[in-house]
Amino acid sequence: MPIRHVIIGTAGHIDHGKSALVLALTGTDPDRLKEEKARGITIDLGFAHWTTGEFAFSFVDVPGHERFVKNMLAGVGGIDAVVLVVAADESVMPQTREHFEICRLLAVPDGLIAITKADLADPDTIELVQMETRDLVAGSFLAEAPIVAVSARSGEGLEAFKQALVDLGRRARRRSASGAVRMPIDRAFSVKGFGTVATGTLLSGRVHLDDELAMLPGHRRVKVRGVQVHGEPVPAAEAGQRVALNLGGIELEEIGRGDSLLTPGTLEPTRMIDARLQVVSSVRALRHGSRVRFHQGTSEILGRVAIAAVLPSGRPAGHTDVTLLPGAEVPGGEDAYVRVRLEAPAVLSRGDRFILRAYSPPITIAGGLVLDPHPARSAIRTAVARDRFEKLDPGGLAPTEAADRAVAVMVTERGAVGLSVAALVSRAGFEPEQTGDAIERLSRAGMAVRAGDVLVSPAVLETLTRAVLTRLGDHHRAEPLSEGMPREEVRERVCAKAGEGVFDRVLSDLQQARKVTGRERLALASHRVSLTDEEEHARQATEAAFLAAGLKSPAPRDVAQAHGVSAEVMDRIVKLLVRQKVLVKLDVIFFHQQALEQLRQEMAALKDGAGSSQARIDVATFKERYGISRKYAIPLLEYLDRERITRRVGDVRTLI
Repeated sequence: MPIRHVIIGTAGHIDHGKSALVLALTGTDPDRLKEEKARGITIDLGFAHWTTGEFAFSFVDVPGHERFVKNMLAGVGGIDAVVLVVAADESVMPQTREHFEICRLLAVPDGLIAITKADLADPDTIELVQMETRDLVAGSFLAEAPIVAVSARSGEGLEAFKQALVDLGRRARRRSASGAVRMPIDRAFSVKGFGTVATGTLLSGRVHLDDELAMLPGHRRVKVRGVQVHGEPVPAAEAGQRVALNLGGIELEEIGRGDSLLTPGTLEPTRMIDARLQVVSSVRALRHGSRVRFHQGTSEILGRVAIAAVLPSGRPAGHTDVTLLPGAEVPGGEDAYVRVRLEAPAVLSRGDRFILRAYSPPITIAGGLVLDPHPARSAIRTAVARDRFEKLDPGGLAPTEAADRAVAVMVTERGAVGLSVAALVSRAGFEPEQTGDAIERLSRAGMAVRAGDVLVSPAVLETLTRAVLTRLGDHHRAEPLSEGMPREEVRERVCAKAGEGVFDRVLSDLQQARKVTGRERLALASHRVSLTDEEEHARQATEAAFLAAGLKSPAPRDVAQAHGVSAEVMDRIVKLLVRQKVLVKLDVIFFHQQALEQLRQEMAALKDGAGSSQARIDVATFKERYGISRKYAIPLLEYLDRERITRRVGDVRTLI
């Protein structure tokens, strides 16, 4: 049976025995810094592992001091479960509450409770601590969690704690290794002889030796020169494992906590997000425009919160039949739709959880869910904007249904420009291999249509289709002799803001429906060139005149005067004959295409008659042969050069 990897985070007040419990269980002291050992407190993240039976547990030990909550936040973002540690001799303390609140807001899925230092309290005291802890976690993901009394010093309860961990492992979620790589970096250091090493929790995907990854938000490419899990070299690491990667192409000073390693071309940095927020009940109201500390993954970034709407108490998410209340502040315990503007770029995806802490003093004030990591710059306190937030909010919908509805919103607001297929990953949160199925679902549901590399709404496609038909109809009425409108002119006038793929899709649909014909020139399928009696007379006279003239083409104005045709009509007829390829324009002179074809044949015959020697011709010979002036000879010879019938060498041309 393959080993299952489970990542466990600790949480709890300072000096409640989190690190001691990890040491007793794993034999590894997670306090690795000299200062930590000297002061006897955890300052930064510590790591250890324990393998038993079918499970390999990776522990992320966090500091309990209020000054180091930001370090704690860098460690709990990727955990599968939490061990909430409460000391038997002190019970629930301030950081117990804050750490628990953080785990709840981050939607940590599971966990257990350890009452540590059991050797320092009598059974009645331990029972009282258990009751107080149950009160703290009532109604949360830890409401039914097992509680184990344990002593790291005496070993009391350690076996029961181990069994509780195994039971927790069996319940733990299974992460998919088939998606794109995403690993927030929580530690970076240099090893002599190896170079830069970055560690973190692999949230998704699989990393192989020699893979190329993107480091964001710095937009650097790195190569994986080594992979380790639990200190052992492996050919590949999978989602759900604590990983150390030896990286090539980057120096230590260029990478650090807060950066992320990803599959290239998946996520993109952002400085603005739309989100649903829940304010902690024990804090004062969050005011519009407040400066906050934004924590997600291993990053901490300053930003400001703009409140779009406060959600009425008790209102279920995802219900569009309730009018949202605009507000200047969000009371404690309430939810809101917000836009967060960040002072530095962050690597985020739809569905990410985050924590907000006050700028000063830095206390946890809210947790949120990213609804759109790349929203358009627009008003957020309007009825339309609030409706948009509602549709982005997953509420009680199934994940696939919620994601499809969000994509439909993003597609609609992009209009004729369309939403790139790549944005299904970078913005909507789909795994790369899921995009094909998503597009098919959206198409079947009438939410989006694929046009090249973008998705557009059916309504936009319909509007553009009507506009193309209208533009072609107007063109035919204005120029009845025209066989059609140049393709690029149609695109510029009708779909200037649309991508090339969108215009191509419109034309493809119209041509399949047999409503539009042509490639370089577009026309309504019903359109026929219609000539008046005067125009038909001019067409016949013009074609006959040029055909009879051969290579001594007349000027169109001379033909017009000879046959009593107006200059305006003659201009239209000549353009028509050129489009129909009856006449060919060389420089400023028009020739009948049959005359040019005859010239080609005569040149071929001249070459064949030359025998083994190469046939040559110069301007003088050409003029004499056809009885024409230089005015005609030069354009015709240059035409023969372009058609690769002759090749010019100095003043002589060789037939080829």
